[in-house]
Amino acid sequence: MKNNLKNKKNMKEFKDLEFKDKDYGDGKRAYLEFPNKYGVSVITGYGSYSDEDSPYELAVILNGGLCYDTHITNDVMGYLTSEEVTEIMKQIQEL
Repeated sequence: MKNNLKNKKNMKEFKDLEFKDKDYGDGKRAYLEFPNKYGVSVITGYGSYSDEDSPYELAVILNGGLCYDTHITNDVMGYLTSEEVTEIMKQIQEL
């Protein structure tokens, strides 16, 4: 049980993402891979499924490529808040 709690404390969250300019419009992208070989690609701005209140779109990554076959989602997930991104990141790290 203690080991499980320790791992949860070390989980990456939204605040750990580093957004970089993309080569289109005003969009930005953050990419983060986890020790389990899964990861996230999070984009915001032009070209993303987002709006002012929910500015992020997230894709699940596996071994560097898009992954559409997890119980989390079978597509990209748009219109997310930073809190929702953190929750999804935690789920991905538990795969």
